[in-house]
Amino acid sequence: MDHTAGPASGTTPPTPLPDTPAARPSRGLLAALAGFVLVVAGVGYAWYGTPAALRGDVPQAAAAPGAGHGGQMEQIAAMLGRLEERLKAQPDDAEGWSMLGRSYSVLGRYPEAVEAFKRVVALGAGNPPLRAQALADQADATAMAAGRKLSGEPEKLIEQALQADPKNLKALALAGTIAFDNGDFARAVKLWQDAVAVAEPGSELARNLQGGIAEAQGRLGQAGGAGAPPVAAAPATPAPPAAAAASVTGRVTLAAALAAQAGPEDTVFVFARAAGNTPGPRAPLAILRKQVKDLPLTFTLDDSLAMNPALRLSSVQQVVVGARISKSGNAIAQPGDLQGLSQPVAVGARDVAIEIAEVVR
Repeated sequence: MDHTAGPASGTTPPTPLPDTPAARPSRGLLAALAGFVLVVAGVGYAWYGTPAALRGDVPQAAAAPGAGHGGQMEQIAAMLGRLEERLKAQPDDAEGWSMLGRSYSVLGRYPEAVEAFKRVVALGAGNPPLRAQALADQADATAMAAGRKLSGEPEKLIEQALQADPKNLKALALAGTIAFDNGDFARAVKLWQDAVAVAEPGSELARNLQGGIAEAQGRLGQAGGAGAPPVAAAPATPAPPAAAAASVTGRVTLAAALAAQAGPEDTVFVFARAAGNTPGPRAPLAILRKQVKDLPLTFTLDDSLAMNPALRLSSVQQVVVGARISKSGNAIAQPGDLQGLSQPVAVGARDVAIEIAEVVR
């Protein structure tokens, strides 16, 4: 289920210009591009840590492991070019601009995504659900462009989104994240419970929201807070490590045999994700972005590097730590990238050695 799919059912979009083959993005083009955005975003978020689960962007299981990322990216780029050309002739198509913004976001082109979502916001002036979704998407892209920071302009956009539509799923989830990060755990619980109420029942997003609620309530209890709304009990899982100990430290090196294949400005992602033998999501729980010129580097991954409170290092027992050199600098692993992975290690492990010694095929 794509929770960012434009206006809610039954709303009236802005009046479009007359349909002509040359003027309006075809349904086939938008449908095809949407399919690729879902698939490639699923792969990209698994590497980069964008909170697809909490933000409601795409289902994390949308992509199968080992998919041909390079070919998909080429096809997305081709379809994106066609959509850009068609929108020049049909600038009033909110659906087309929304898909363009999501596609830019998948490709890591966040400033361009922001501009596309601004167009949707303007087109949605008379359509509160459409405007709210576009504001939430704009906030998300703005935060990513600013290094994943929701404070400042993104926070203002999220407030505007909730004013336009108090039940917008992405805006509720992001507002809850801001409240959590500000230590306002009671507000985080309330916002995330409101998000659960409009999320697809039983979905991964709903489960992750419930996890965030449980963590916020735990923090509230530790602080001696009272009055937090109750939440339904989740299935029992092993107790997570204490937040203070929820970190992994280590060192990343680049194998000498691959040194010539990496430029000093290439991006290095260092990340931790739940190990296959432990309960927890497979998206990154903590992620750090550096450059090849920083290698060898000593790292610490902890909850401060999580993309959202429901996907944190402290929520699992064991992780796999990895490092990847991205030749393109974007979120999606492609043939030619360089990587290294650890064996499963316990959260709290120290001096984990990661050697980047493998070429992504």
